[in-house]
Amino acid sequence: MDRRGRPLSIRLTPGQAGDNPQLLPLLDDIAVPARAGGGRPRSRPDCLIADKAYTHRSTRDALRRRGIKAVIPEKSDQIAHRKAKGPAGGRPPSFDAELYRDRNVVERAFNRLKGWRGIATRYDKHARNYRAGVVVASIVLFWLR
Repeated sequence: MDRRGRPLSIRLTPGQAGDNPQLLPLLDDIAVPARAGGGRPRSRPDCLIADKAYTHRSTRDALRRRGIKAVIPEKSDQIAHRKAKGPAGGRPPSFDAELYRDRNVVERAFNRLKGWRGIATRYDKHARNYRAGVVVASIVLFWLR
């Protein structure tokens, strides 16, 4: 989602699947239209604001390789493990608490989507129908206002 809460890409996964493995394919699906001057669509966001589910080192490394600033808080067990190692634990990853406040935009967008009964209760039997409902709801709620 962008800073206004508009979904840039939608990826559907099984309920028991983790979110972290889907992050990089989701980023690959993003194409933001070029600015007024023209040119190719942007495919790389300036930063990624995510919750603690995405704090794994491999995720941070992949974002760093792509040149994307990661604004992800550290899990408490990772902090404790790093501190237990002492100086060998390395320094903590950077975290911009001021920028992380914008995460509420994502949570509010999810709550607006769940205002549609079919999305909140998942009545659709097939994943393609459910995804289509999410796309239609996203268009109506976020893009046509």
